[in-house]
Order: sequence, then structure tokens, then C-alpha cells
Amino acid sequence: MTLQTNLKHWETSAQAEKCISEEENIMVCLGRMGPMCVPVYAIMEDLEKSGKYNHITFVDMIFDSPEAAIVRNLPECAGFMGLPFTVYYKNGKVVKATSSIQSLDMVMDILDTVYDK
Repeated sequence: MTLQTNLKHWETSAQAEKCISEEENIMVCLGRMGPMCVPVYAIMEDLEKSGKYNHITFVDMIFDSPEAAIVRNLPECAGFMGLPFTVYYKNGKVVKATSSIQSLDMVMDILDTVYDK
């Protein structure tokens, strides 16, 4: 089961763990195909296509999958009330986490702040 996006998908916690251990910079969006999530996926797809952020791996994961607990249950997500959960990893560690809808400017500000080129 995957989301209907053009992003890479994490379908299992094993895939997530492998990617987190192998990739330096990751932006993962945990959500559904709903009105708060779809705009964030679109932003991620556009940024990935732009080529400006080739040093970042963009992925999504279905929020309701039991496998998503690897992200959903992070301490950084404990107080989140709205979807999507967006988590930014650098060298295997969470460096930022946000919830709810975000604008292009908000996402770019985070990417430019937490990831070196």
C-alpha cells in the first residue's frame, strides 16, 4: 500500500531504517491523501524535480500503516495533532519535525536551515 504521489515510498519500517542509515539528508512526509497532506507532497515533488535539493532524499509513508510507527512514535512527534507529520533527518538523527500543512516557503526555509549543500 502506497500513497498516490511521485515520491519514493517507505512501505516498511525496514525500508525506513535502511534509508535513514544510508542517506545523509531525508525529508519524510507521513500522511494520507487528504487536503492537508496533498499540498505538502506536491511541494516535495516540485522541490525534488527542481534539482536545487539533490542532496536531500524526499519520501512519503502512509500514516495509518502499522509500519509508520517508526516515524509516528518519535518523541519529536509526540505533541502533534494534525497531519501530515513531516520529519527531517540528517545523518540518522531527527533535526526537525513539523505537523500540519506547510507552504513552499516554510519547507524551503527548513531545508535551507537544517541541510548543508
